[in-house]
Amino acid sequence: MKISAQISRLIVGLLFIFSGLIKINDPVGTELKLEEYFEVFAADFSYFHDLFNALIPLSLYLSVFLCTAEIVLGVALLVGYKPRTTTVLLLLITVFFTFLTFYSAYYNKVTDCGCFGDAIKLTPWTSFGKDLFLLALILILVYYRKKIKPLPTGFIVVLATLGSLGIAVYAIRHLPLIDMLPYKVGSNIPAQMKPSEPLRYLYTFEKDGKTHQYEQYPSDTTLVFKDMSVINEDAKPKITDYKVWNDEADFTQSTFEGKKLFLILKNFNDINTAALPDIRKLVSGLKVEGIEPIILTSGSGAETTQFLREHQISVPFYYADATVLKTISRSNPGIWLLKDGTVKGKWHYNDTPSVRQVADLVR
Repeated sequence: MKISAQISRLIVGLLFIFSGLIKINDPVGTELKLEEYFEVFAADFSYFHDLFNALIPLSLYLSVFLCTAEIVLGVALLVGYKPRTTTVLLLLITVFFTFLTFYSAYYNKVTDCGCFGDAIKLTPWTSFGKDLFLLALILILVYYRKKIKPLPTGFIVVLATLGSLGIAVYAIRHLPLIDMLPYKVGSNIPAQMKPSEPLRYLYTFEKDGKTHQYEQYPSDTTLVFKDMSVINEDAKPKITDYKVWNDEADFTQSTFEGKKLFLILKNFNDINTAALPDIRKLVSGLKVEGIEPIILTSGSGAETTQFLREHQISVPFYYADATVLKTISRSNPGIWLLKDGTVKGKWHYNDTPSVRQVADLVR
């Protein structure tokens, strides 16, 4: 077998496993990315509007399927299981993702493809380039697929499938095993909203048909400004859209003061009301411990007031952007604990903590 095919097999297999593991750690995050794609396609392809809208409720199932498929196909390729079938399936799934990343890049529709979840952020064109690279390697594998010796390794593939599904189910019913989001436990939210170091810029100008670039803004007034970009991208704030308010004033800074437990109500369409009795018991006991319970929601004031009245929850509520709430909490409702702006705890509604657990974390 050609050395190029062996190298391609190793690179493709490891990349698929790595990408799949990162995403299956947070299948709800991949679900949100698929929903974003379906909404864009529903708007851009009017003939298939109803089809893409019908796929939105199925996004979580598709997320689990695609993430599991990436891992299983990567494992199957490395261990030589059914090489002909494996390489063809790898080709099909890569062509699919190449189309998505090209569409995102060319039309600037989805600025983050989610290829590596929240662990590694890629620009649309970088994602497209990565997929073209993978596509080239997979075409080599397809060409030499008959030379890959089939091995009786079905048991390993079955284990990879069951293990992947187990991780996905755990993450959906609880929270991701590894939290890679900027609102994770230990993060200081005010610090995440600031650059880690002073930002440096590259200024692009044009004069006499020639392009000139400067790291300091030039004093030459004959130059025509064209563009400005950040040089030290890694220093940019990790959080740029966190804002909390009510009908009267901005409440953002107040959320960083003292001990606060936030009940995240992302929306009222798919909220798990069965978890509310335990949450109601939790918030009712917090005042004794000096912890202020607060609700964050993206719903309207009227529907929030009605919901709280129906479920007998007497807690002040504030508004936050829907995307921010989805990033903070992967469950609905979700529970988020801050002390002086630092995240001390984060829970799925299936793991609602006791008052004692919460109090111990903010002592």
